[in-house]
Amino acid sequence: MEEFKPTPMKKKYFTPVVIGLAVLVLNGMIFLLARFVFGIGAVTNLDNQHPWGIWIGLDVAAGVALAAGGFTTAALGHIMHKDQYHAIIRPALLTAALGYTFVAVSVMIDLGRPYFIWHPLIMWNGSSVLFEVGICVIIYLAVLYIEFLPIVCERFIGRVNLPGMLKRFNNPLEKLLRLLDKGLEKTMFIFIIAGVVLSCLHQSSLGTLMVIAGPKMHPLWQTPILPLLFLLSAISVGFPMVIFESVITSRSFGLKPETHILSNLGSMVAPLLGIYLAFKIGDMMIRGTFVYLTTISSASVMFTIELLFGVIIPLRMFMSRQIAKSPTGLLIASFLVIFGVFLNRLNNFLVAYTPPYEFYSYFPSIGEISVTVGFIALEVLLFRIAVMIFPIVSVPDMSPQRTKYSVRGGIR
Repeated sequence: MEEFKPTPMKKKYFTPVVIGLAVLVLNGMIFLLARFVFGIGAVTNLDNQHPWGIWIGLDVAAGVALAAGGFTTAALGHIMHKDQYHAIIRPALLTAALGYTFVAVSVMIDLGRPYFIWHPLIMWNGSSVLFEVGICVIIYLAVLYIEFLPIVCERFIGRVNLPGMLKRFNNPLEKLLRLLDKGLEKTMFIFIIAGVVLSCLHQSSLGTLMVIAGPKMHPLWQTPILPLLFLLSAISVGFPMVIFESVITSRSFGLKPETHILSNLGSMVAPLLGIYLAFKIGDMMIRGTFVYLTTISSASVMFTIELLFGVIIPLRMFMSRQIAKSPTGLLIASFLVIFGVFLNRLNNFLVAYTPPYEFYSYFPSIGEISVTVGFIALEVLLFRIAVMIFPIVSVPDMSPQRTKYSVRGGIR
């Protein structure tokens, strides 16, 4: 069986696509600067009736869900000891780390007073759902960076060579890297388990947040099992996000997709989507909310699109043997699942939510859209930089002496 070895990608960084993404980032940063200089009201369409918009509904809620590949692949590769999936753990970890980093940044720019972002660390409120989400995300983000440290150690151990006046730090840095590498090798299982537990907690708590909204939420989405649905949808999108990222990365760097690994990973998506769909339909039948689908409205149309294109169609696609053998088929099916979860969070936080005494509907401003698009583009650019510096993407190991995967998913 062909073995894979994580290796820094040796490609030129700037391409026409990268330049286009850089333009989107620059545009978003201009509006972000305006937000901090002139205030949040100058850039967004938020007001007292609409206190949150796409920076919360998409950048935070959808961002948290789409970064779920980190804990799902960690559970699969490390806790369940499925060694054949180690080749995809590092890219999933990087995606999760970048995703949660931008979730934290999005919360900060959405706060009226962003310099108070540190308050949850010392001002605890055990009865607040948002406190639980905030503290879990903060801790999990720290856990993700700790899990990434072995990759940094692998890249720079024996290669620390600072020039000039910084040369005196070479030996201390080398010793620090070796100390971290040795310590993390013995304790990494603690952080992996903590990451899985923390992820399950805050993924479901985002659903609890919308349960509290009560009658402000449309009945098609408002349900007591919303925390469970949020968790199940996050778990369901974890593997498709990894597949999508892997195929796009392979094509970007001219690599052959790891089809056999992705195919096996895709075979797990259909059961997960089936469980999510069963709870979704079952809840709708028990509460009798299917009656709202008999009338055409923005809510019924958005709910139908979410369920049909985001769950049912990709569920059928992942059950197909032909699609399982095709990187393009897996890419399309995974994109639909990602689109479905993205739309689900948009529906829950914006479409389904109707503020009391609403005089007009909310629609994001150009500034809000530009910042969101700019953040997505910046994540892609940072991902490309990271895989060119660190051994993250796995390529076939052509060395005479075959390597063996360690417990951490690295190469030893």
